[in-house]
Amino acid sequence: MENEILNNTYQLIDFFEAFKHDDKLSFVLDKEFFNKLGYKGVVDIAQIYKYKLLTPEILDEDRIELSFVKLREDKSFHNDAKSQEKYGVSSEFFNIDKVTQPSFLYYYQEALKFCTVSNKRRVLNLGINKGDEFEVIYKLLGDDAKGIELVGVDYSQSIIEYAEKKYTKAKMICGDINSLSSLNLGCFDMIVSIGTLQSSNINFNERFMSIYQNQLEKNGSLILGFPNCRWIDGEMVYGAMTPNYNFSEMSLVLKDI
Repeated sequence: MENEILNNTYQLIDFFEAFKHDDKLSFVLDKEFFNKLGYKGVVDIAQIYKYKLLTPEILDEDRIELSFVKLREDKSFHNDAKSQEKYGVSSEFFNIDKVTQPSFLYYYQEALKFCTVSNKRRVLNLGINKGDEFEVIYKLLGDDAKGIELVGVDYSQSIIEYAEKKYTKAKMICGDINSLSSLNLGCFDMIVSIGTLQSSNINFNERFMSIYQNQLEKNGSLILGFPNCRWIDGEMVYGAMTPNYNFSEMSLVLKDI
């Protein structure tokens, strides 16, 4: 099969299935088929088998060569030691840059606009990491962001220290979201949580109801992100996974939603 020119999706999947354990893959596609499939189709199948697409090479008017490298699954924050610094500045999680992911940035900006963030006066971000959510607010509002009090909470001390230097006008607090009420933060007219409430050490239903009842203003807004992706070797691989399945399985995400 390695010497064949692949010209349909069945052959493409069969090729990945046959050589899915190789560190590198390379094959030739019929150019007409590639044009129908598009880059998105190639990237989608590569992600399923945990490969990264390299720059394609056009061989001639009828053929195009595609090459891939296997993603290192050990380079993922999912495999980090279960400690506080699993999400600290020295962790794999810290390497995630959400604002470079177009799908995240687009929908997050749309959510902020829908919730009229320009009218908010107190915004709480639960689990700040590098503060990507604050960066988007600053860029979206420009000078209008000066009138908003931004508060970030994270239990990683190294993250708090990083965020304090990056966002000097925001208030950063090192604390446990499970004990949020003990921080005496008051109420907010917008609360943002991207994936944080789905952490394994947080009871989602209990925390959500407590935050909704005790930290959110009567006419406030909540922006919740339910993670349906994994961060592997510098790549955002979409599709929630559970230990019992070798394919994307959405039951846990849907349960929280």
